[in-house]
Amino acid sequence: MIKRTLFFGNPAYLSTQNDQLLLKYPDSNDEKTIPIEDLGYVVLEDPQITITNGLLRKLVENKTAVITCDQQHLPCSLLQPLTGHSEQTERMRYQLNASIPLKKNLWQQTVIAKIDNQANHFLMRDKNALRLKRYVKEVKSGDLDNQEAIAAAFYFQNLFDIDGFSRNQKGIAPNNLLNYGYAILRAVAARALVSSGMLPSVGIFHHNKYNAFCLADDVMEPYRPFVDALVYDIVETGCNLDELNTNIKSDLLMIPAMDVVIDGKRSPLMNAMSRTTTSLFECFEGSRRKLLYPEFQSSLEVFTG
Repeated sequence: MIKRTLFFGNPAYLSTQNDQLLLKYPDSNDEKTIPIEDLGYVVLEDPQITITNGLLRKLVENKTAVITCDQQHLPCSLLQPLTGHSEQTERMRYQLNASIPLKKNLWQQTVIAKIDNQANHFLMRDKNALRLKRYVKEVKSGDLDNQEAIAAAFYFQNLFDIDGFSRNQKGIAPNNLLNYGYAILRAVAARALVSSGMLPSVGIFHHNKYNAFCLADDVMEPYRPFVDALVYDIVETGCNLDELNTNIKSDLLMIPAMDVVIDGKRSPLMNAMSRTTTSLFECFEGSRRKLLYPEFQSSLEVFTG
C-alpha cells in the first residue's frame, strides 16, 4: 500500500478524532478528516501550525514520519518511534556487532549502485556515461580511493546545462531543489530503517558524531539519482527556480511515491527503501550477502508534474 504524504504550508490546527487526523483552519468552520492509517509522511512547514500530543502519538504508533521545516522552508527534523520493530534489540545488536570487512563490502556495493544509477541517468539524458561506467569498475572494498566523491563531482559538473553549476548546499539553483528532495529522501530512509529495527545514527560508512542519520545517509545514496532526475525535469520546464513555490514542493513531495525498479519489479520508492533496509539487516544477520538497491532505467518516467 502506498502511504500518503501530507504537506501543511499554512496555519492550521491538527488534532485527532476516531483514529482520523482532524484538520481545521483559522477563521474557518470547515473541517476535514484523513485516516491516520493512510499516512506515511506529514510535513509541517508553517510556524503557526498547532498539533496536539494525541495526534503525534497516533502518528508515531502508525510509523508516520512527522517532518518539520526551518525558516528556509527546508525539512530540519524528523519524529520517529523509539520502538520500530518487535525484535529491535536483537536487530540493533547485529547492526552494532557488524565487522569492519562487512561494512566495507556493504559500502562498496552501495557506491557501485549509486554510480551505476548516475551513469544510467546520464544515458537517459543522452549524455556520455563512459567515465561514470569506468568509475563503477574501479570501486574497491570500502571505496578507499573515494570513487563516490570523484564520480559525484563529474556527475554534477555535467548534469545540468547551467553555467557555473556545482553541487553545494548553499550554491545556485537548483541546489535548493536538490536540498529539499534529499531531505525528503533522508526521511524516507530513516523511517524504513526504524521500521526494520535498526539505528539510523550508526552508519556503515558515514560516522560524523554530529549526524543522527548516518545509516540513512548511507542507504539513500543509490536513490539520489531518482531525486536528481525529478529535479532535472523540473528545471527543464523553465520555471523560476530561485524560490521553492508550492508547485515545486508538490512535485518534490511525490518522491516517496515515485516508481522505481528493484529486483526486477516496479515499486513505489518508499516500498523499495523498505526492501533495501530489510536486505541490509539480513546482511548484518548473515543470512544474505547482497544489498537490494533500485536500478535506474533510462526509460523510466520520473516527472510527476
